[in-house]
Amino acid sequence: MGGDLLGLRKAAILLIQMGKDEAARVLSHMKESEVEEITAEIVRLGAVEAEIADEVLAEFHDMATAHKYVGQGGIELAKDLLEASLGQDRAGEIVGRLNNAFMDVPFGFLAQADPRQLLSFVQDEHPQTIALVLAHMSAVQASQILSGLAAELQADVAHRIAVMDRTSPDIIRQVEATLERKLSSVLQPGDLSSVGGLEPLVEIINRADRATERLILEGLAGRNPELAEEIRSKMFMFEDITSLDDRSIQLVLRQVETNDLATALKGVREEVRQKVMRNLSERAAENLADEIEMLGPVRLRTVEESQAKIVQAIRTLEESGQIVIRRGDDDEFVG
Repeated sequence: MGGDLLGLRKAAILLIQMGKDEAARVLSHMKESEVEEITAEIVRLGAVEAEIADEVLAEFHDMATAHKYVGQGGIELAKDLLEASLGQDRAGEIVGRLNNAFMDVPFGFLAQADPRQLLSFVQDEHPQTIALVLAHMSAVQASQILSGLAAELQADVAHRIAVMDRTSPDIIRQVEATLERKLSSVLQPGDLSSVGGLEPLVEIINRADRATERLILEGLAGRNPELAEEIRSKMFMFEDITSLDDRSIQLVLRQVETNDLATALKGVREEVRQKVMRNLSERAAENLADEIEMLGPVRLRTVEESQAKIVQAIRTLEESGQIVIRRGDDDEFVG
């Protein structure tokens, strides 16, 4: 079956076997263009023979197991373990597809790398090189590395990610070759790769801690005020809670611990505090005001950590579709 079905069709068959809720969770992590392609393929599927569905599920299980083995000990260990359980021929097919999957994605081998080790490798590189590497990584990994850079370097790298557009395969090949020597990994570059831009930078900053977020935005504002403002318009900061409607704020407050809320409101503008208070019952608002007063002086880092928890709750509600956050000039709503 391996050569008879295209990857898109296999993905469609896999999704319909998962059930509506799980399939929806998977689709939520895909790009809009990918969602359109795979849903169109689901429509075209029609009836799927049980034997084919079982083969697709078995192949997915084998590939997922192989990825796990690679993460635990590299491609060679994965091959040995798969051969022991599936036989030499079957293991060879799976590892071959796994290698091709990693080869198709620039810097794909970094998915299994430890961000702390990568930081030690890249922190002395040219800022443009660091930006190129981070733009190809997951937002979670990239934010961990960005947080470990010096403050001035953070701003420089963030700026370069934001204004980066397309990078030639020759440049990618050179940077990959350097990391190949350091990490003993191999990756073949493909055609021109669209990397960088505002969206990946916003994703990176959104996943960084609050102190790193502030340093990056302040550094960008000093270099390019218009760019910094554009990035802010795409992000949701704690103070932006005033832009949420009352219903959304009430949903957020149900997800937040009272002590985190009290700490987050220390030292904020009165407008922000009043927006929250108005969406609590009179008694709850009085209790919150008392708790804020009882806290006394609080370290800025502690306040920022509590604010970050609330912002994360807001972003989670937005991702689930329970609330809508208006960003920048986004004012299109359908009644």
